[in-house]
Amino acid sequence: MTLSEFKGACNSGNPPVGISDELLALWYDARGNWNRAHELVQETGGFTAYWVHAYLHRKEGDNSNASYWYRRIKKNIPPKSLEEEWSDLAEYLLKSEMDV
Repeated sequence: MTLSEFKGACNSGNPPVGISDELLALWYDARGNWNRAHELVQETGGFTAYWVHAYLHRKEGDNSNASYWYRRIKKNIPPKSLEEEWSDLAEYLLKSEMDV
């Protein structure tokens, strides 16, 4: 799936089948369901879940909590828009799923 296809899927009523919890979290976030997105990454560990978790807290406006999660993946809060980071995350996750 391409980034463009995933963005299009975010406008449909159902998420794409077989995607990772991290991509599912981004799908819920794009649909305005921050709480469900956050629940998904709280239940998951590892680099990509922590990155999505950091992004979600940044979006929430909780930069202290976001900084904690960015530090866990050895990143700083990015100097870019939330929309740009969402796209970067989605593209990274989509590529990672294709590499598996």
